[in-house]
Amino acid sequence: MIWATSLFVVALWIACGGVTAVLGVNAETVTTLGRLTGLVAANLLLYQVLLMARVPLFERGFGRDGITRLHRFVGFWSFWLMGAHIALLAVGYAMAAGINPLVQLWSFIWEYPGMLLATAGTLLILLVVVTSIRRARRHLRYESWHLLHLYAYLGVGLALPHQLWTGADFLSSPIATVYWWSIWALSAGSVLLFRIGMPLLRSTRRALRVAGVEADGARGVTIRVTGRDLATLGARAGQFFVWRFLDGPGWTRAHPFSLSAAPGSELTLTARVLGDGTRRLTALLPGTRVIVEGPYGEMTGERRTGTKLLMIGAGAGVAPLVSLLETEGYGPGEAMLITRESAAEDALRQEAIAHLISTRGLSYLPFIGPRSSGASSWIPATHEAWSGADLLRHLVPEPKDHDVFICGGEAWMKDLRRDLVGAGFPAHRIHSESFTI
Repeated sequence: MIWATSLFVVALWIACGGVTAVLGVNAETVTTLGRLTGLVAANLLLYQVLLMARVPLFERGFGRDGITRLHRFVGFWSFWLMGAHIALLAVGYAMAAGINPLVQLWSFIWEYPGMLLATAGTLLILLVVVTSIRRARRHLRYESWHLLHLYAYLGVGLALPHQLWTGADFLSSPIATVYWWSIWALSAGSVLLFRIGMPLLRSTRRALRVAGVEADGARGVTIRVTGRDLATLGARAGQFFVWRFLDGPGWTRAHPFSLSAAPGSELTLTARVLGDGTRRLTALLPGTRVIVEGPYGEMTGERRTGTKLLMIGAGAGVAPLVSLLETEGYGPGEAMLITRESAAEDALRQEAIAHLISTRGLSYLPFIGPRSSGASSWIPATHEAWSGADLLRHLVPEPKDHDVFICGGEAWMKDLRRDLVGAGFPAHRIHSESFTI
């Protein structure tokens, strides 16, 4: 749909004489190409807003992994096209006026309607793009990155209106006018409804509050949340919510955490304490009000097609796997959980895992210690003599009977997925989900 509407925008440009203007090979050619790149960039930017709006239809249809890939792909394309739009227009107008392109760019900013707002919006979008590059992202705290990422909404809001004021292509025909105002209204309405309105309404109606906060391992915390009619949220094991705890300054910073126990009369989440945001969780008091967005995610038992289960999680990635093991059907010896931790005392959800071992016959294998220096970085150094695929075949002799659920860091899951396929596990039965953007 995104690419089809982009082609539709190009068709509107052609209908307004765009091709004829290009054929002249002069200043108008450069200016017209600038208009075209601006139109497609604006279209992609508005769909980028829709992808950030957590529209339930998209979340269910693509899953979090699919949304994440679309978000990055569409976001970077819209940014590069926006840059081309600015450069081409500055050069085209400068050629026609016989002046320096930088002088023309300065003239745009100060003399054209809405361009000061557009410049501010472009700088905000540039800030978001730079901090979304994976190398830069790794050096930012989640709280800082999240706050900066919210500026994308403000950037879009400031960058696009000038095109309605000064861009003839937006109002060139009744069809163009209807399309652009419709996509504008749809994007803004989706953000207001799905990111603000529905979470506030649903959380308030269900009176979500913290019921308990417990230490989990040496560096973890488990939080239980109660409320009215929690079943009507429709949460399933393996899914996640985006959580806000109204405990004072910083409550606006949302964090995605998976359910770490089967949803019922309570919602349970478990987090590894790493930064300021997760450290705040350890100080929550019972009765603290909670606002949630969700549930989201498709890493649920509905994706299961095999008869047996293999669960592999690293760190806090064990949380959704435990919730799935508590709800899925399997007999003694038909489910195995493998966990990865640097230190044994850091392991999460140990009481819940022990209960599953004693009552459900779960097989449990903790891998403890520093990571292997070999190609299979998901295994510990104690087992680095093995290839990852050989180790998996040794542990699970009948891979074709298993559904595999994996949860951990993005690079870790990539290595693990490669070895799972190499060991003979069917690719369509390997299920994962990533929160990384």
